[in-house]
Amino acid sequence: MEEKFKQQPSNCKKVVLFGPESTGKTTLSNQLARYYNSVWVPEYARDYLQNKWNDERKTCEPDDLLPIAQGQIELENKLAKKTDTVLICDTDLLETKVYSEAYYLGYCDPVLEKYALENTYDLYFLTYIDTPWEADDLRDKPEEREAMFKVFEKALIENNRPYVLLKGNKKQRLETAVMHIDKLLNKH
Repeated sequence: MEEKFKQQPSNCKKVVLFGPESTGKTTLSNQLARYYNSVWVPEYARDYLQNKWNDERKTCEPDDLLPIAQGQIELENKLAKKTDTVLICDTDLLETKVYSEAYYLGYCDPVLEKYALENTYDLYFLTYIDTPWEADDLRDKPEEREAMFKVFEKALIENNRPYVLLKGNKKQRLETAVMHIDKLLNKH
């Protein structure tokens, strides 16, 4: 059963956009995929939770986290086969783990935790909170952006993940990300 949370081997470099809600991860994921003529892995939880909200008027519950994690890694594994350069991931299981602990009093399902820590990526881009917060059906903590940012950064540091902080406008973030991805791809 647990195999469905595991990354499959791939021939590409994998980068993750990582950080609190409404910090430009999806926008930058799209930009980077276009720039590198590659593919990006959308955040599975967005559609999953939007459908739950539309159908039941309910938000995320602890029982949703494993289906979200499974859907995310299945999407990543499928899309990783479509590139041999760079795969842009709008999120990863470590982000799901961070949200689980933040929303459910420190709780994280042991299976989610195991694969959040075992699955690996070449580089994380930690998105700062200097973008305007945009409301939608799922976002709910505009007043906690700074605290959540610190939780995300702490997760990267504690788990020894290589990361670059992205700040500034869309153009500045894209330029910084491209510079670091080019280094990964040995395109100095």
